[in-house]
Amino acid sequence: MSEPEYLSSRLLLAMPGMGDPRFERSVIAMCLHDENGAFGIGVGHVRGDVRLHSLLRDLDIDPGLAPDCQVHHGGPVEPGRGFVLHSNEWTSEGTLTVEPLCALSASIEILRNIAEGKGPRHWLIALGYAGWAAGQLEGEMRRHCWYAAAPHPEILFDRPVEDRWTETWKAEGIDPAVLANVTGRA
Repeated sequence: MSEPEYLSSRLLLAMPGMGDPRFERSVIAMCLHDENGAFGIGVGHVRGDVRLHSLLRDLDIDPGLAPDCQVHHGGPVEPGRGFVLHSNEWTSEGTLTVEPLCALSASIEILRNIAEGKGPRHWLIALGYAGWAAGQLEGEMRRHCWYAAAPHPEILFDRPVEDRWTETWKAEGIDPAVLANVTGRA
């Protein structure tokens, strides 16, 4: 029996016609995937109801030098829980390194550092996450719901959120305009 292919540090792309409107054109930065399940942060959609400055003020942090940027819809699980995906040069206790894609922190410390201009070079903020129980993501992959792209940190941090799904497909050498919204079984 071969070892399972775990998808940590990959960008997971929702396939057209996957059947769950919550994940339409989703891009998920996969942070953890092992025999116990999978965990990722959505980076393909933003929350229309919150921006960074209001989030910082809600946490009694002076926004200081932080730009008032959009907050990403990280996923449907725990939508009030915050996460920061960021470049790997900044770490703290509890930071999860997701080489070579990014790092993940969920502390007040990183938010304070960002507000003070001492945070990581690249970062984005998300509320919520996408999570799968043991074997669940593998089943969805077999049903052609997701495509596991290579890690593309330049897309994660340097492309507008609305372009990430299309740009990731293109970086994989695939024209998303030719993707079918149905799959078959042989």
